Amino acid sequence: MGTKAVFLDRDGTIIPETGARIADPEIDPLPQAVEAIKKLRANGFIILVVTNQAAIARGFFTEADLATAHKALLKKFADAGAPIDGVYYCPHLPDGDVPEYAVECDCRKPKPGLLLRAADDHNVDLARSYAVGDGERDIQAAQAAGCRAAVLVEPSPQDAAETAAEVVVPHVAAAADWILKTEKQGHG
Repeated sequence: MGTKAVFLDRDGTIIPETGARIADPEIDPLPQAVEAIKKLRANGFIILVVTNQAAIARGFFTEADLATAHKALLKKFADAGAPIDGVYYCPHLPDGDVPEYAVECDCRKPKPGLLLRAADDHNVDLARSYAVGDGERDIQAAQAAGCRAAVLVEPSPQDAAETAAEVVVPHVAAAADWILKTEKQGHG
């Protein structure tokens, strides 16, 4: 039996959704994300971030820029007592401007490739794991990967109306509370 994990989207879930292409080492975690990760880790979950980063394919920043930003972000979470076990990103976009990234792939959410790779790397039992994101593509990727449940946070009105998520919550800390309640009840 593998490890249980919570897969978290990045922008809009654990850091603010600014609408910008975020590869900024100065970006801070959402306080609710720190709280959520602490609770989840205390209950035996590992934490894996899975994020689409099409701005690389569009040429707005490089993978090296993103690595610098992720290193700084991981340090901030760890310093706050909420370490993250891994970050997985998709740099691809079929109509991107950078030819090496302008490809169809299996890792761009809503496809499950990022979750499957993270699960393989960390010996994750997907049937015991959860996913939290702020868009329907996060939910679709989680379901395609075989996650136990998917939670949508702060969705757009359209996503909230049409979601396949098991629950819609206002922020990631509420998602963590729902996951822990679901675990205690043995549902999912």
